[in-house]
Amino acid sequence: MTPAPAKKSAERRYHHGDLRRAILTAALDVIAADGPSGLSLRDLARRAGVSHAAPAHHFKDRTGLLTAIAAEGFGLLAAGLREGEDLKDAGVRYVRFAREHPAHFQVMFTPGLLRADDLELTTARALAGDALREAVAGVRPDDLGIDSRLAGVAAWSLAHGFATLLLGHNLDGPVGDRDPEEVFEAVAAMLFRTGDTVVED
Repeated sequence: MTPAPAKKSAERRYHHGDLRRAILTAALDVIAADGPSGLSLRDLARRAGVSHAAPAHHFKDRTGLLTAIAAEGFGLLAAGLREGEDLKDAGVRYVRFAREHPAHFQVMFTPGLLRADDLELTTARALAGDALREAVAGVRPDDLGIDSRLAGVAAWSLAHGFATLLLGHNLDGPVGDRDPEEVFEAVAAMLFRTGDTVVED
C-alpha cells in the first residue's frame, strides 16, 4: 500500500526541521491576505498537511507564532537598516522592508498580539533600534543642540508613517505610477540631509 504523499512529505519536512519554516511561511501568506485576525493554528496545520498539534509543538500557541513572526521581522529590518549609507537611505530601506514584508510589518507594531517578554523578540527589536540610532548619529544632531533621541523619533515617524500609509493604499493618488521609494526619498530630502545639518533651511 502506497503511503499518502502529502503525509510523507510533511513528515519529511518535520524530521528535517523545515516544518517550523513551513508554518511561518503559511502564516505570513494568511496575514498578507486576511490580516492577523485570520490566523488559526488548526488551519495552518491543515495547510502543512500535519496534525493540528504540530504548530503548537513549535510555537505553543497563536501568540507564540505571531511573536516569532515579529522577531523575524525586526531581525530583517535591522539587517536592512544597517546596509543604509546614511539616514535617508536607511529610511528608504525601511519603506522597502514594509513593501517586501507587509505581513511582518503588520504584526511587528501591534504589541497586543505579541508576547512582550520574549527574548528573541526583545533582542531583535533592540537590534533594529540600534541600527536606527546609528543612522541618526550619522547626521550629528548633538552638534546642533538637537536631542538625538528625538531626532530618531522624527526619522522613524517619517519612514513608518509613509510605509503605513503606502501599505494602506492611502498614497495611491500622490504616488501614482512613480517608485514609492523614490517618492519617499524626495519627501525625506525636504526634511533631512546628512552632513552638518539635520533639517533643511
